[in-house]
Amino acid sequence: MREPAFWWQPGTGRLLQPFAAVYGAVATTRMRLRSRRAGVPVICLGNLTVGGAGKTPAALTVAHLLHAARERPFFLTRGYGGRLAGPLRVNPAIHHSADVGDEPLLLARLAPTIVARDRAAGAQFAQFAGASVIVMDDGFQNPALAKNLTVVVVDGRRGIGNGRVIPAGPLRAPLGIQLDRAQALVVVGPAEGAAEILGRAEQRGMTTFRARLEPDRNIIAAIGRRKVLAFAGIGNPDKFFATLSEAGVTVAERVGFDDHHRFTAAQAQDLLARARAANLMLVTTEKDLMRLGGDPQLAELAEHASALPVRFVADDQDRFRQMVLNAVKSG
Repeated sequence: MREPAFWWQPGTGRLLQPFAAVYGAVATTRMRLRSRRAGVPVICLGNLTVGGAGKTPAALTVAHLLHAARERPFFLTRGYGGRLAGPLRVNPAIHHSADVGDEPLLLARLAPTIVARDRAAGAQFAQFAGASVIVMDDGFQNPALAKNLTVVVVDGRRGIGNGRVIPAGPLRAPLGIQLDRAQALVVVGPAEGAAEILGRAEQRGMTTFRARLEPDRNIIAAIGRRKVLAFAGIGNPDKFFATLSEAGVTVAERVGFDDHHRFTAAQAQDLLARARAANLMLVTTEKDLMRLGGDPQLAELAEHASALPVRFVADDQDRFRQMVLNAVKSG
């Protein structure tokens, strides 16, 4: 389901507040449940709200930092959108997004990735397989595992929207309980919409960072002066479109779909036809290209679409690296 536009507008959602109060109470109770300790340190990257903020690129950067420190990071994820419950180790040679979801396939290109709906079982699986540290790309609101470090990632333009809990707003749980469970907050991109959440985090003494998503320069150079049809089925397609525009790419058409969208053959043919009719280059996200794989009906679109990788870069990279490494030492 696509998120309602009013979620991101101040002062909205009042009529749905009674339902949000119930949802928030359940989420709060769940987040307060007792957590189990894994046998290795756990670093969790999470979102306060629905919608994309740059959590997966941040998780990839954390794994790079751990590799550089000679650690053996394993990713642990639920595998949203996949049919397999796990725990299992993702093998891109045999698994498709329909099996394990799109994010695990992307993560598995960098480090061993465990899909498990039961996070405690997944952590045990990772430990037995040789992990020295676990990086969770999701599961912030899931209390199953105790975390040594939790970093919440917020889109700077959208912030926390109207500040209300689902279904009245985009928050996954009441803001207070979420901030109580996090040690650091990262605002990604221009921060005009994040003043409130930055202030709340700083009042609580949380570590705060500013960061950006840097597009792959080689792909941007390959696009050159060509006009593109950009399409994306992620939590915040507009963030992807803005990344292209800010990199100097002329985005002639924008086509957004729901998060983790499963493309149909008709949609694939429509995108191809629109691109051909206007002589546009097809550009999408890495996650979307992962979802196009393994389906013969989508093979032509996958062949003609180029993915734009992005890299998470904290403005204070040394301080961010030290926070990550301290979490491993303390574990």
